[in-house]
Amino acid sequence: MINFFIQLFIYYFIGINIFSFLTMAYDKLKAKFRRYRITERFLIGLALAGGSFGTLTGMIVFRHKIKKKKFFIGVPFIIILQVTIYFYIASFLDKLLK
Repeated sequence: MINFFIQLFIYYFIGINIFSFLTMAYDKLKAKFRRYRITERFLIGLALAGGSFGTLTGMIVFRHKIKKKKFFIGVPFIIILQVTIYFYIASFLDKLLK
């Protein structure tokens, strides 16, 4: 049963990061053509929901939102926070399964 949840988490993690990356690309494209944009709240929300690696990769690849402190400082902070939480959960599950 635990393996099912781990597998589900991995699929979620991959999916949310791909979606976050593509959302950054889409917002950058809209910015170039001065169209209606995706809100910063939504982009940060994707990072908080687990898509922080995709968001950071999109920021770097598309050079998008890199001058905004909210993103330049916030997204790496979210990554550090999430990695810490992932390791804590992994160590808890490791102890639980022994």
